Amino acid sequence: MNIEIKGLSKIYPNGHAAINNVNLEIGSGMFGLLGPNGAGKSSLMRILVTLQKATEGSVLMDGMDINEHRKKIRPFIGYLPQDFTYFSKLKTWEFLDYTARLSTSLKRKKRMTEVDRMLDQVGLLEVRERMANKLSGGMKRRLGIAQALIGNPRLLVIDEPTTGLDPEERIRFRNILSDLSQKDVTIILSTHIVGDISSTCHNMAMLNKGEVAFHGSPEGMIDQVRGHVWQVTLGDDEFNVLKTKFPVVSTIPTIGQWEAQFIATDKPHPEAKTITPNLEHAYVYFMENQLGISLV
Repeated sequence: MNIEIKGLSKIYPNGHAAINNVNLEIGSGMFGLLGPNGAGKSSLMRILVTLQKATEGSVLMDGMDINEHRKKIRPFIGYLPQDFTYFSKLKTWEFLDYTARLSTSLKRKKRMTEVDRMLDQVGLLEVRERMANKLSGGMKRRLGIAQALIGNPRLLVIDEPTTGLDPEERIRFRNILSDLSQKDVTIILSTHIVGDISSTCHNMAMLNKGEVAFHGSPEGMIDQVRGHVWQVTLGDDEFNVLKTKFPVVSTIPTIGQWEAQFIATDKPHPEAKTITPNLEHAYVYFMENQLGISLV
């Protein structure tokens, strides 16, 4: 599915401009939407899944305006909101069957086959009889993915999917999304966790205060920080001084010393050496130098 977002703005009744003149084009595969909390990501997601209308601008999905063709477009969309909820008195399969009845016209036999296929795809088939409220946090997020996929959508919108998950579940979740992205599906992944973007997406945008601050590939964003990421081992006193002057990306403490990584335009310490940057470095650099948001 091809999505064209043109001049999109959302102003709430209290005057808050959640998004302002957003212009993006999104094709098939994984698209990452990165930004700090309050950047406008969730408002944009809710507009894309037709849960609310924009104040200005338009969204075209395969040439169809979402305001004019809402009923036709909605069956194509799967959505996993950040605050995904379930019915605690239903078993895992019962909840997914309920979702399937809402989003498909399948008869019971075919619907049950589809429910089990989807549970197997997200690794929940063995716990199909477990009550939904007894699932672990990671399993609940996987159930959320299953309910978003049950109607075979062409657009899958996922809002902050790995918040609160342990590393193992986060990796599992990313792998599920990567497998899905190989199909003819557009997946929009909205997050403030940089690792979710760098490990899954080939195209991305960064929002800040409702505006597009960057649009391109993760590699293109990383290119902007090359030569500005420094690593140095410091004693306590020197480290405490430098961390008040430059953004610290990571620290590894040892006895009386710190192995620290800093973002700095110029060499922050005589013994500092540049290192190969990643998307987290680029994000910190972009926030500090392009957007003027101090992280010191």
